[in-house]
Formats: sequence, C-alpha cells, structure tokens
Amino acid sequence: MRSLLRLYRFLRPYRLQSIIALSLLFFMVAADLVIPRLTQRVIDQGIVANNLHVVITTALYMVGASILSMVLALVNNYLSVYAAMGFGANLRSALMRRVQSFSFGNLDHLQTGKLIVRSTSDVSAVQMIVILSLRILTRAPIWAVGAIVLLVFTSPRLALIVAVLVPLISVLVWLFARKAHSMYLLMQQRLDRLNTVLQENLAGIRVVKAFVRSVHEITRFDDVNEALMDRTIRVSQLIAVFMPLMLLILNMAIVGAVWLGGTIALAGGMSVGHLVAAINYLTFALFPILLMGGMLGPLSAADASAVRILEILDAEPLVRPPSRPVKLFHPQGRIVFENVCFGYNGNGAEPVLRDVSFNAEPGETVAILGATGVGKSTLIHLIPRFYDVTEGRITFDGIDLRDLELHWLRSTVGIVLQEAVLFSGTLRDNIRYGRAAATEEEVRAAARAAQAEAFISELPEGYDTVIGQRGVTLSGGQRQRIAIARALLVKPKVLILDDSTSALDIETEIRLQDALDQLISISQNATTRFVVAQRISTVLLADKILLLDQGRIAAVGTHEQLLADNSMYRDIYRSQLGEPPVEKVEL
Repeated sequence: MRSLLRLYRFLRPYRLQSIIALSLLFFMVAADLVIPRLTQRVIDQGIVANNLHVVITTALYMVGASILSMVLALVNNYLSVYAAMGFGANLRSALMRRVQSFSFGNLDHLQTGKLIVRSTSDVSAVQMIVILSLRILTRAPIWAVGAIVLLVFTSPRLALIVAVLVPLISVLVWLFARKAHSMYLLMQQRLDRLNTVLQENLAGIRVVKAFVRSVHEITRFDDVNEALMDRTIRVSQLIAVFMPLMLLILNMAIVGAVWLGGTIALAGGMSVGHLVAAINYLTFALFPILLMGGMLGPLSAADASAVRILEILDAEPLVRPPSRPVKLFHPQGRIVFENVCFGYNGNGAEPVLRDVSFNAEPGETVAILGATGVGKSTLIHLIPRFYDVTEGRITFDGIDLRDLELHWLRSTVGIVLQEAVLFSGTLRDNIRYGRAAATEEEVRAAARAAQAEAFISELPEGYDTVIGQRGVTLSGGQRQRIAIARALLVKPKVLILDDSTSALDIETEIRLQDALDQLISISQNATTRFVVAQRISTVLLADKILLLDQGRIAAVGTHEQLLADNSMYRDIYRSQLGEPPVEKVEL
C-alpha cells in the first residue's frame, strides 16, 4: 500500500474537510456503540423488571442516538465526497502537467491508450479509495476497537472468541490481498491494451474501411476484449470466494458466542441483557473486519492503479531544462551543428545521425533532402530540443541549445510537423494556437501567406468555421496550410517545415514560397528556414541543400552545385523531373 499512501499528498488542499470528516467518525462510532448498552438496559431494567417507563425512555435514547449517527454520516459523506473529488481533480491535473513536461523521447515509449487509462480508470480507482478511507476504512477499525473494549468489559470470556478469530482473519486478508494485487495489476494492463486497440481503431477508422479490414480489426478487438473479460472474471471469482468465507467465520463466531453465552447465562453467570449486549458487541467487533475484507478488491485495484500512476509521475523528462537558463534578447537565428550524433535510446543505441556538421546563417533557407528513413525529421527535431544530442552540440547564435531556456527556445522556433495536427474549435483558434493575443489582421496575414485564405473565405462561416477533432473535416492540403499559418503567426526566428507541403500541388507550393519570402521581407525579420522535403522541386531555390545518406551528410551545396558535382543528387533529380538541362557552351 506504499504506492497508494504516496498519492495522498494530493489530498492536502482538502485537509480541513478530511480532518472534520474523520473527526465525525468517532462520534458516529460512539453513537453506534451505545445502542447495545441501551438494549441491555431495556431488557434487564425494563422488560425483566416490567418497567414500561424504562423501556420508553431508553427507546427514545436509542432513537436519538440513531438520528445523531445518521446526521453525522450525512455530513461525513458530503465532506468525504468533496475532498475525494478534489483529490481526483488534482491527481489528473498532475498527470496532465507531467505528460506535458515530457520530451519526445518519453512519449515514444508511452502509448496514448495507456495514458488515457491512467488518467481516467486508474485515477477513479484511487479516488474511490479516498472516499472509503474517509468513511468505511477509517470507521471500521475504530468501530472494531471500541466494540472489543466494550466486549471485554461486558463479558471477558466471550472476548476470547475475538482473540482467536482476529489473527485468523488477518492472515486470510493478507493472503488474499497479495493475490488480488497482482491480479488487478494484470487486469489494468489488459485494460491498457484494450484502450490502445480501441484508440487505434477510432483514429484510423478511414484506413480500416479503405482497406476493407473491418473484420480483422473486430477480431483483434475481440481478442483483447476477451482477455480483459477473462482476467476480470478471475478477479471476481477470487473476491467471490473470499466474502462467503468471511461470512462463514462471522456466523460461526456468533453461533459460538450464543452457545457459550447461553451456557453462562443459564448457570447464572450473566443476565439476558448482558448476553444480548455481548453478542452485539461481538458482532460489532467482527463485522468491521469482515467489512474491510470486502474492501479488499477496491483496495487491491487502487494499489495497482497507484503503481501505474506513479510510473508517470515519477518519470523524469529526458530533455531537462538548464540550471541557469539563458535568453537571447536579440536573436539572429544562426544555427550550427557541430559533430552531432544521435540515437533514440541514448549512447548505447544505433545512431540515426552520425557526425553531422553544418551551419545555417540568419535568413538562409536550408533544405534537407534524402531517402525515407535517413534521419531528416530527426535532424530538425533536435533544433527545438525535442530530443537532446547524444554527442556533439547544436548552437543558437553561438549558445548551446542545452543552455537556453526551453520555453524561450521553442517560442522562437516555429515548426510545422509532418502530420498537420489541428484541434477541435474554429479555424481562427487553430491559427492563433501559438499566439493567442494575435490581432485579426495578423491572423489573416498569416493565412494569406500560407495560401489558406482562399479556401477559408469560401466556407460559410469563414474563420469562425468549427472543424472536427484533428481537423478531419478539412483536406490534407488544407490542414497543412492551417498548420503553416499557425507557425508563421508566432513570427519565429527559425522556421522549420518538415515535409509540410507534401499535400500541396506544385503551383500552390510555389505561391507559398513566394508569399513566405514576401512576408519575411516586409517584416524585415531575417528568419532562418529549414525545409525537409521529398520532392526536389521544393528545394530548388534553397540557399543550401543538405543531402543526407544513412545518417550522414553526403553533400552540401546549392542546387546548381549539387547538380554539377554530385551523382546521387542528379539521380534524385532524374527520377523526379527527368534529365537535367544541359548548359550550352558558347564557342
């Protein structure tokens, strides 16, 4: 339960409500435990003595104690639920903040389905235990201890039954708890798998239909669904065995108490009222233990969930902010790679980039060209520090990226990723995503430069058009143009376009490049551009072209230089645009 206890720190903002709720439990238990003593008085001093006044007055006391217990329980329930819901909100917020702090390296190992389960199902399981802790799980031991003390004063010999049964029940609870914890942990892992498959199916439903793979995906989902069902049934069977066993022990204890107490009463060792009170206290002593045994399932589930939640909260971002962060007040945008090597799993991994060195001067357009999988996207992901280099270093205006304040760096670098991800909301909100305070004219200027205003103006609601989740109501080219406008609006000193014009036709792409040049010229903002491309037509006018091959820079130069001097570049040109033009030599 150590993992579960560690999460209770999220309950601190609600400690006043929690303390009051726990304090009320003592008064509730006192009101409950006085009932058997009053019952004894009714029998011995009222019924046996034939005294109706004692019966009536004592009955009224019992009613009053019951009403008091009910009122205290209502207040306790309200405060417990309030504190537990706040605890759950704090925990989900902490998970969200931790995930937002992760680098791409962390996220490479965390599937979306797993994160969703930890933020929903696992948090709910722990939240439920917080409610139970402020109610049943704390009330039950107080109830049991109070009942045992009163049982000892009422009938020491009947108290021996509790002395025998409590260790037995404790051992059984411990054995079942160990077994249940591992089973619940495996059940949550299978729930992870179910959510991952479900998320993949829903996100890729169009691909599934396009390739007529519905039957395959249904079968795949059924497999993980049945695996989860099988594990859930096994857990339920374990609890189903445990609870009847505890009930059997409780009932046998009551039978033993009736037999032993009856024998003592017949011998004149106690009154009937004493016997009834003693049996009630025995039941009160053992029933909370049984009740806590019934909480074994939720407790084991919550403990397993706490372990999984702490895996996220304890994970450290692979890209860490510098101890003394530096900001550049007048950045120029000069990017230099110095003998950079990088592997996705640290120093022991197979390098994706090897000994990469080049410089990009302020205002230059650097194109990165190469076959699929040679490390083009990896290279540009190093510039905003989505990953840290394994060897070498990258500098921004002469300062190592690892010394720059991370928020400042990423605010200065605008990036359009390969997959144009948009959010549900209006087109205006999506363009403003990186700069919420932008004016309407700035939004429209960015949209014009990204060649997006034409199609936006044709929509019935224009910039107020609400798009679906991930922008599914837009075409691929439209999503790319909105993503480009979003990056332009932040007015970056370094702009990265990661194959972000692949869905555009050549004519639109040319207009986009011209508009970018014009926008930068008007703003007098010497923006350094990195363009990752598959099409050689995209890089023809670049100031510098980096040709990557197997993680290394095979060649650097302008289009004309590479066409003249590099056979690999000529082969790429020939495969896409045909034979290169032959320069005429004047005689």
